[in-house]
Amino acid sequence: MQKRTIYAWAVALICFVVLMIVTPAIPQSQEYHDFADQRRFLGIPNMLNVVSNFPFLVVGLIGLVLCYHGNYFKLSLQGELCGWTCFFVGVGAVALGSAYYHLDPNDATLVWDRLPMTVAFTSIIAIFIIERVDERKGMFSLVPLILVGIISIAYWSFFDDLRPYALVQFVPCIAIPLMAILLPPMYTHSTYWLWAAAFYLLAKVEEAADKPIYSWTHQIVSGHTLKHLCAAMVPVFLTLMLAKRSIETERISLLSMWRISWTKYKENGTKVETYSCTYTSVPAEEQA
Repeated sequence: MQKRTIYAWAVALICFVVLMIVTPAIPQSQEYHDFADQRRFLGIPNMLNVVSNFPFLVVGLIGLVLCYHGNYFKLSLQGELCGWTCFFVGVGAVALGSAYYHLDPNDATLVWDRLPMTVAFTSIIAIFIIERVDERKGMFSLVPLILVGIISIAYWSFFDDLRPYALVQFVPCIAIPLMAILLPPMYTHSTYWLWAAAFYLLAKVEEAADKPIYSWTHQIVSGHTLKHLCAAMVPVFLTLMLAKRSIETERISLLSMWRISWTKYKENGTKVETYSCTYTSVPAEEQA
């Protein structure tokens, strides 16, 4: 492993230690388990919050099959296959872990809800490094990143402190859109990353508005149920991206593409304005 990679991990570790020293512990609020929709159907408690996880299982299985079925996704790097495999395994496991949690919401079952999510989050970071920075560095980071996610869950479970888990969950939310915009892609259809990030942001808003949404919809559906459905759109968009994309012949970041488009738009706008402001003088005829 190169010195630069070691330095990067060292800086990240130092920043984490400083953050843990200067910030107070964040315990898990027990109000989190008090969901708006607790209705029982067909003998299943919290049924809508349980069954709304089913899309994760479907997308996870489809993604895994397509990863290995005749290289349908046309993954050109070995590291990509490992990264996407971990991602789709995590997505499929979210369905099982989250359903298990919602059958009996408490801290013990919540561990199995959050654990597969951390696998999915951390694998995505490794995939970005593999595709946009360096395959070797990405491969070296895949296992450590997943272990960091698992350790954050264990730390919360033993010490009732959500700070490490919060970093694992929210750092990718910031890093992934930024890397998607700033780093030149190896493949086309990079905007699908931004669609996925937008749906995840929407899912977090719906999660926070669980009870208001349940009230607004006249007790038809809760915000947490909608959160599951919106969050499932994240792997849906990424699966569509994998199916549609091809090797990018000119590696230009989204930011550079937007700048070029904006420059062309301004140039075209200037030309139109120039043409519209061009007048010709016509001599007035003298009245007899």
